[in-house]
Amino acid sequence: MWIPFNTKVWLYRKPMDFRRGIDGLSMFVADTLKQDPVSGHIFVFRNRQSDKIKILWWSDQGFYLLYKRNEKMKFKFPDVNESSIELKTEQLQWLLTGLDYQKQPLPEPIKASNFF
Repeated sequence: MWIPFNTKVWLYRKPMDFRRGIDGLSMFVADTLKQDPVSGHIFVFRNRQSDKIKILWWSDQGFYLLYKRNEKMKFKFPDVNESSIELKTEQLQWLLTGLDYQKQPLPEPIKASNFF
């Protein structure tokens, strides 16, 4: 999945009613999460069975609603509660491939000091 540079990714941990579409999810982001749905941030939601993901993302002229269903396994999510957590883009990619992103080590940032 292509993720724009410097985009924040928010995962809502509580299962979501997947009958919600773009309008319902964007209202949820604004009203419940107190975030701006047209900020360009990526908002990730899960279903109760942990086998489906919906991603809401605003691009310059409209919303994208991405949907992924795992046919043979469940996605690995953190403990359920009302809060959302920020993910690194690498963590979102691991989550979408079915890996437990919480167990994957994030690469250490490199501080360049010598330039040739």
